[in-house]
Amino acid sequence: MTRREAREQAFILIFEKSFNSEAGIDEILDLAKELELIDNDEFLESLVHKTCEMQQEIDEHISSNARGWKINRIAKVPLAIIRLALAEILYFEDVPAGVSINEAVELAKKYANPEDASFINGLLGTVARSL
Repeated sequence: MTRREAREQAFILIFEKSFNSEAGIDEILDLAKELELIDNDEFLESLVHKTCEMQQEIDEHISSNARGWKINRIAKVPLAIIRLALAEILYFEDVPAGVSINEAVELAKKYANPEDASFINGLLGTVARSL
C-alpha cells in the first residue's frame, strides 16, 4: 500500500471517529480490518493512533491558526483532513510538511468542497510556518 492510500484510509477512519465518539479508535480499526475495509499497514495505524492520541494538542494548533473560525464551525470532512495532516506534520519527522499539506489538499479535492481545499492549504501552511 502506498502512503497516499494509507492516508486516505486513515482519513476515513478519523472521519468515522468524529461520528462515533464513544467507540475507541482500536475498536474502529479492528472492525474496519474485520470487514476488510482497510489493509494492515503500520503507517496507517500509526497515523490514526497519533491523530486520536494528540487530538487536543492538534485542535489547539487549529484554533490558534484558523483566524475567524471556531473549530466547531469547521465541517467534519475538512476537520478530519486537517487533523490528520497536522498529526503528520507535528509527529512524523520523516515526512516533509509540504508533502503532508499536498496530500491533505488532494484528499480535500476528492472528499470536500473546492473552497475547503484552499482553506486547508492556507491553514496547514500557516501552522507549518509557525513551527
